[in-house]
Amino acid sequence: MKWIDGKDYQWESKDLNDDCPAVISYFLAESKSSPTIIVFPGGGYGHRAYHEGEPVARWLNKLGFHACVARYKVKPINKQETIQQGLKMVRFVRERMDNKHDLKNKKLGVLGFSAGGHLAAMVSNLVEPGEIDFQILCYPVITMGPSTHEGSRNNLLGINATTRLIDEFSAEKLVHSETPPAFIWSTVNDSSVSVRNSLLYVESLQKYRIPYELHLFQEGRHGLGLAVDHPSAKDWTNLCAAWMQRYFMD
Repeated sequence: MKWIDGKDYQWESKDLNDDCPAVISYFLAESKSSPTIIVFPGGGYGHRAYHEGEPVARWLNKLGFHACVARYKVKPINKQETIQQGLKMVRFVRERMDNKHDLKNKKLGVLGFSAGGHLAAMVSNLVEPGEIDFQILCYPVITMGPSTHEGSRNNLLGINATTRLIDEFSAEKLVHSETPPAFIWSTVNDSSVSVRNSLLYVESLQKYRIPYELHLFQEGRHGLGLAVDHPSAKDWTNLCAAWMQRYFMD
């Protein structure tokens, strides 16, 4: 696992196509009490979308948060390795926070878009209690069942996934009493990843009384990222910032 300083990283292509797992860091020089957020870009487990990576980290920096972008392996992938890689990244970042950045015992969150939202949700439910403090899921793929994004499922599990595998990799089935709080947003008319994914996750969070905030915007294509030019979905960044500052800023 590589640790790369964001100021030294060259974004030569507009996605993160290097297969070597890495964490690209955007730590602030000050703000020692601020949380750190790991960003998992989307891309259907087939690529990693640039606009859901570095620009998001820069936005988080402007809010006063430390940020990292996860360069996780994509197609061809080993399904178990992908999830384990996400878990290792969380522990890798936590170790750096503790030992290199004077952020011991400070909060750590994950933020994922689309398939990156699936990885963020999976990791949030599989870590040890307290390793992740909050999760932010943006138009996420959640289930591997009937409402899934087929491209993500096929890239992750293959085209002939068994019922056991589908259940094992459906994040809504992994929620438990110590799942971290969640901020979730999606658009109702997303034609790529059904809003049903977000609703399934919320149903599970409600079952276990996990705090969450859900925002659904009627209009908006898939893959909006920061949505700065969208008339309504652009509000998600302010809503999310308020949620984080209300609950997770010291």
